[in-house]
Amino acid sequence: MDLIPDPRRAWPAQPGAGVFPLDGETVIEAQPGTEGVARWFRTAVGTATGLPFADDAGVVGAEDNRIVLGISPDIARELGPEGYRISVDAEAIRIEGGAAAGVFWGAQTVRQLLGPDAYRRAPLDPARAWSVPMTLIEDAPRFGWRGLMLDVSRHFMPKDGVLRYLDLLAAHKLNVFHFHLTDDQGWRVEIKKHPRLTEVGSWRSRTKWGHRASELWEEKPHGGYYTQDDIREIVAYAAERHITVVPEIDIPGHSQAAIAAYPELGNTDVIDTTSLTVWDTWGVTANVLAPTDNTLRFYEDVFEELLTLFPSTFIHVGGDECVKDQWKESPAAQARIAELGLADEDELQSWFIRHFDRWLAERGRRLIGWDEILEGGLAPGAAVSSWRGYAGGIAAAKAGHDVVMCPEQQVYLDHRQAAGDDEPMPIGYVRTLEDVYRFEPLPPELTEEEAAHVLGTQANVWTEVMHDSSRVDYQVFPRLAAFAEVAWSDLPAPAERDVADFEQRMTEHYRRLDALGVEYRPPGGPLPWQRRPAPNGDNASLGRPIEGAPPNV
Repeated sequence: MDLIPDPRRAWPAQPGAGVFPLDGETVIEAQPGTEGVARWFRTAVGTATGLPFADDAGVVGAEDNRIVLGISPDIARELGPEGYRISVDAEAIRIEGGAAAGVFWGAQTVRQLLGPDAYRRAPLDPARAWSVPMTLIEDAPRFGWRGLMLDVSRHFMPKDGVLRYLDLLAAHKLNVFHFHLTDDQGWRVEIKKHPRLTEVGSWRSRTKWGHRASELWEEKPHGGYYTQDDIREIVAYAAERHITVVPEIDIPGHSQAAIAAYPELGNTDVIDTTSLTVWDTWGVTANVLAPTDNTLRFYEDVFEELLTLFPSTFIHVGGDECVKDQWKESPAAQARIAELGLADEDELQSWFIRHFDRWLAERGRRLIGWDEILEGGLAPGAAVSSWRGYAGGIAAAKAGHDVVMCPEQQVYLDHRQAAGDDEPMPIGYVRTLEDVYRFEPLPPELTEEEAAHVLGTQANVWTEVMHDSSRVDYQVFPRLAAFAEVAWSDLPAPAERDVADFEQRMTEHYRRLDALGVEYRPPGGPLPWQRRPAPNGDNASLGRPIEGAPPNV
């Protein structure tokens, strides 16, 4: 059936089973709690097929031409809330889930069974006959956190592009969208109490072209932001697709855009913060937040508004790559260290993070941050995104903290997909489709009890060299399909995984991506308009490829 992710169990409904035809008389019976799934099915699959999929209420003679959506306590017990069972026979397509999310993932599988044209936005042939093979499928995810992190700070993605990516996540049964909203190069979310964050912080005057070592610039302003209504729309759109949006507001490092907007947030006793602008290059800046009460109150204001927009239990605070040189030079920062009885600047960052951990916990939320937040001590309820490798996640899980595994050496999708000179703007290690398929989120060093702290995994997409949606597509796909199967399916050990079977199923999946308009990297290499010009002169340093296999750290 060429399904991706691969389901746990699938078999024909009976020997020699045929197909269940869909037509203009097919109705949807949406049992309590599944109304949202029915609405999505009519919108997505109905648009592609041209079929109305009417509500079965009051429809006479539809007993043997139905799609039945239901929530089953038995499935909840056996397969969990995201588990589902599909049963297709001569009378109906029945999709049962442990909760509405399970029903939704089952509906995504039925869409795959309909064929690639079920992913289009209009029917190619109004007279076409549609059918689903008579089959039984039982399925459930391996991990509860199956995510994609998208950086919209380095290069802004307009709202419609974000909604499109939510649909792409849903099509791959991914359920977390980590929304990287702020960084040195741009602030992307409206905060009404502090309007200069977007008035000033959302635009930079120019942009480094390529890696930070490049001497080239794109000499035009770049920016944009999401209004609070945009955010509400994005969150609601995600929720109907059973995707949680986890916002990230980066503190205390990666904050130059905020300091450019409000210079008092920076270390004013070390540098003239009024001279700072939204950063126009890449890397790690020394301009970090000052550890003052004013800074704490300012970001409490930010998070106060953020909590009204994002219902997610987890709020991401970054915490990575905080250069502490200014704190070492700042009399105010050193006075704060002495006042609090801290050992050093690492503990000062820990104090900063712990403040917001308590603040969020008091409001029923949980803090999550990059693995640097382990340095100097971590509050008991905080969770860790392990990005520098497995080590941070292992340490966090052994200390009783929840973890999301996203090691850069394995699942940073901004890293290049092949070693060829024609790969566009090559960054980092080579991570092929097969490499991602062999990624294992659970390190063997963890005991069963410690492994229970691994909430799941996510792939990360940093957009320094991704100037538009085409380039984002190229970097993300097809590798996100491999990652989705790793996150969902109960696969064998990495060396034992059937890559040939996965690649065979990808043949059909490429046709789905084509129908969705995804500008993925083809198996044979980049298309002519996707290729990088041959390195010479000015563009020789645009990329930053790293040779050899990535370390397993």
